[in-house]
Amino acid sequence: MKNTTGRQETPDTGSGTGGEDTSGTDDTTSGRKTAGAEPASDPRSATGTGGSSGTLDSPGADSASGRVGITGGEGATGTGDTADGQEAPGTESATGKDDREGSATGTDATTGMAHASGTDGTTAGQEAAGAQRTADTTPSDPGQGRASPPPRRRRGLRWVRRVALGVVLLLVLPLLAAETALRVNYTGDPADGTYTRGQDAIWLGHAWVDGRKKDADVAALARRLRGTGIRDLYVHAGPLEHDGTLPKSSYPTARWLIPAVHRALPGVRVQAWLGDELATESPDGMRLERAETRAAVVTSTREILAAGFDGAHFDLEPLHSGDRDYLDLLDDLRAVTRAHGVPLSVAAHQIDPLPAFHSLWGTLTNHPKWWSQAYFAQVARRVDQIALMSYDTMQPLPSLYGGYVAQQTSLALEVTPPTTDLLMGLPFFHDNRFGHRASAETVPAAVRGVRLGLSRTDAGRERFGVALYVDFAATEDDWTAYREGWLRLS
Repeated sequence: MKNTTGRQETPDTGSGTGGEDTSGTDDTTSGRKTAGAEPASDPRSATGTGGSSGTLDSPGADSASGRVGITGGEGATGTGDTADGQEAPGTESATGKDDREGSATGTDATTGMAHASGTDGTTAGQEAAGAQRTADTTPSDPGQGRASPPPRRRRGLRWVRRVALGVVLLLVLPLLAAETALRVNYTGDPADGTYTRGQDAIWLGHAWVDGRKKDADVAALARRLRGTGIRDLYVHAGPLEHDGTLPKSSYPTARWLIPAVHRALPGVRVQAWLGDELATESPDGMRLERAETRAAVVTSTREILAAGFDGAHFDLEPLHSGDRDYLDLLDDLRAVTRAHGVPLSVAAHQIDPLPAFHSLWGTLTNHPKWWSQAYFAQVARRVDQIALMSYDTMQPLPSLYGGYVAQQTSLALEVTPPTTDLLMGLPFFHDNRFGHRASAETVPAAVRGVRLGLSRTDAGRERFGVALYVDFAATEDDWTAYREGWLRLS
């Protein structure tokens, strides 16, 4: 999910689409970052699948019968008196306590001491040793000195462990099954001809309309895009204020940029990318339930189209599945864009990978990341172009990510009207955070996933493409993967 709350651009490293101004500064609007944020690593929402495995520790069993050695000796080792009346070594003292070793009860078998007559004390000593064996062999916990739990308590512990194991398996097994299905979804070969239809797009940062970009940058951008399938540029012109208004100072050089792009790249459209954070998961943000806010967004759209933009592209996040206020806003915006003869475009959340998954995830995290397929269809019917943000997926491996993109492509194709352009997002950024693993979410994996989904669902669809996010974070490897994987004609 793209950051809709602020803009912060970093100098271009030379590998992007035309180079950022090396004197790039951090801009803020009302203390908020914009959706065209150009940080060192572009954060998105998530929300997104990553990763997500647990380890179950098996409870260890207690030792129920701690083994104890018998140390108590019998009095048969020489308790008789010597002939001269002196006690031989090893006899007991007059106190009846053994000076050398004791029994389990701390006293020796003194009753077995022989008299001067030389009578052996073996019988009494054996009795004492027997008593000691009885004490020593009683089951106990040698570490704690406590008896084992009673049978009822042990049964209770076993029941708790079994329930815990069952809960874990109930959660883990469906996840493992889903991940396995994604890996299988990544197998096979895409159909011939599943390449660009000339309907692609790219998101461009705010530097293009705030004065940092110059004619040389437009020329470099034209060289980069010429010969690709890119037809639309989503140029960040926001952010919208939380009340729906948009200061004209947010896009001071738009009237220079638009004709410059038209001259350098005939046929390429320059759309205004407008976004904001919604107050759906925090108290701060835009509230679409307010009619006056929606009306202000419509007015802002009229004003920005009057500045010469070739369309309006909206990215409002986090937008929950089933939001009726958003559908009402799209109906009002469609009337404005049609009156100007330009497209209405939106960035869309991913579709439930499992039925009603957004409801489950929302209950667990308060962030229902996905849309139902039915809601995606409702949005797609109200716009001219819909770009599914197929990144920030929480997938840990390229094969699983590619399988996920193939699944999302199929789900979107099934419900997008043939009169609406459907674009699948490609990750031209490389930050590592929760929901996004750069080593897994790669452009080659995404392109292959898009082609597989297109092949299986609607290989001949013309109004279809990919959307690259984002110019200021792209590398040469990203551009190469896009060209080699998506632009080939054979």
